[in-house]
Amino acid sequence: MMSVFTKHPARRDELLAAGAAVVTVVLWASAFVSIRSAGDAYSPGALALGRLGAGVVTLGLLCLVRREGVPPRSAWRGIAVSGVLWFGFYMVALNWGEQQVDAGTAALVVNVGPILIALLGARLLGDAVPPRLLAGMAVSFAGAVTVGLSMSGEGGSSVFGVVLCLLAAVAYAAGVVAQKPALSTASPLQVTTYGCLIGAVACLPFTGQLVQEAADAPLSATLNMVYLGVFPTALAFTTWAYALARTTAGRMGATTYAVPALVVLMSWLALGEVPGLLTLAGGALCLAGVAVSRSRARAADRLAAVPVPEAELPEPRPGRTSGSA
Repeated sequence: MMSVFTKHPARRDELLAAGAAVVTVVLWASAFVSIRSAGDAYSPGALALGRLGAGVVTLGLLCLVRREGVPPRSAWRGIAVSGVLWFGFYMVALNWGEQQVDAGTAALVVNVGPILIALLGARLLGDAVPPRLLAGMAVSFAGAVTVGLSMSGEGGSSVFGVVLCLLAAVAYAAGVVAQKPALSTASPLQVTTYGCLIGAVACLPFTGQLVQEAADAPLSATLNMVYLGVFPTALAFTTWAYALARTTAGRMGATTYAVPALVVLMSWLALGEVPGLLTLAGGALCLAGVAVSRSRARAADRLAAVPVPEAELPEPRPGRTSGSA
């Protein structure tokens, strides 16, 4: 008996987008460990420029291999905005902010970003904000707050550092929302490559610092900077753009709430920093919130992929077409 799998391409796209999101989240979480190491030898602007430079070289090679051309004119506005705000300003502000406040406070403030993404996406892009997404974001944000408070040191924060982290969160949210329309006419690799290039150009004033600090920096710090450019920037931003093109900005923003939980785990494994019970509880809340925020889409796709025998398909009703709502 012949079977019909309804919306099978949509199910495949959902799985690929979910896989791309997982790659992004894991690599972005690893970046926190590398930034901590490289940040001891490089200033915020120099680290951002070095990271973006390594990213541009990697992405440029990928574009040559894949024969990607220049993005269409309609995509340049979104690419330029995301390049300046997200690739450029965000990286410098976050690097600078983390030198002024402890890691817990920085993580807490920056995690305002996914909430801003959902709000801006609903206002500017017309994205739906279903109750399940809001509930998942609330649970994840509570987890991020728990992780932040558990990791915060006494007297380690400054008003200036908090403001820098808040500005980084705003730039991150605005960059994501600006990037979304560009992905409708340009490929994820094009959007990422030229956004990274624009961010690098915006950071060129830090060239002198980068050259001077690279001469004195230990090899491990420089390798960490290159790693940040190749993997958390070139690869992770491309997989992010791929997933963002196939879902809403709000849902992708909520996915990044898994980052604090993974940072806790990676710090435990790589740096020997044993998390406390409160930190572990916060990480579990972050992951639970991400699961809640994405559960509706997964459930809907599972139902859509159930094989339906041809004989059991309903007959079309008179006066209605198969595509009508």
